[in-house]
Amino acid sequence: MSLIIGLTGGIASGKTTVANLFNKHFGIEIIDADIIARQVVEPGTEGLSAIIRRYGETMLNSTGNLNRKKLREVVFSDPAEKEWLNNLLHPMIKREITHDLNNMTSPYCLLVIPLLVENNWQSLCDRILVVDVSENTQIERTVSRDQVSQKQAEKILSAQASRDQRLAIADDIIENNLTCEQLLPQVTQLHKKYLAIFSENR
Repeated sequence: MSLIIGLTGGIASGKTTVANLFNKHFGIEIIDADIIARQVVEPGTEGLSAIIRRYGETMLNSTGNLNRKKLREVVFSDPAEKEWLNNLLHPMIKREITHDLNNMTSPYCLLVIPLLVENNWQSLCDRILVVDVSENTQIERTVSRDQVSQKQAEKILSAQASRDQRLAIADDIIENNLTCEQLLPQVTQLHKKYLAIFSENR
């Protein structure tokens, strides 16, 4: 069984960039909870059927896929609807994650969960790696990447766990107010550390 490193961080912190460095340079396998969350609501899935039963066909776009923007608007404006959606999708997502974890072959794997703290999913991981970045940087990157207003970016940020909450559960931290070239030495150091932990536990 691989050592499971939970990789998390706020919006636009650089989680994907960091995960890709582990994969590209060291062949470390990645499970991305966001990708799984999309798969469990693809056309023909129980997840999408349940959403249509609750909200109607208006939740679909012209191609028959889930209209995420519309769904987000509903759940963001009503905590009860957000809870309903989480109760529906989280068990499905967890089931797929567990299935994927059982098929990992690298000495350790990265389980990328953006909302790890918010959903209290630390129990899935052996260690937590937080990609840390200043809130100003997060807002700048979100505005530029997602083409949203600063106000919208701040709203997204305030809906997530705070920087302090994430750092409080971190076993390891990667500082990412930096360029990509400065990230690799941090990733390399952690790679060696995780291999050592894997060897000890084997």
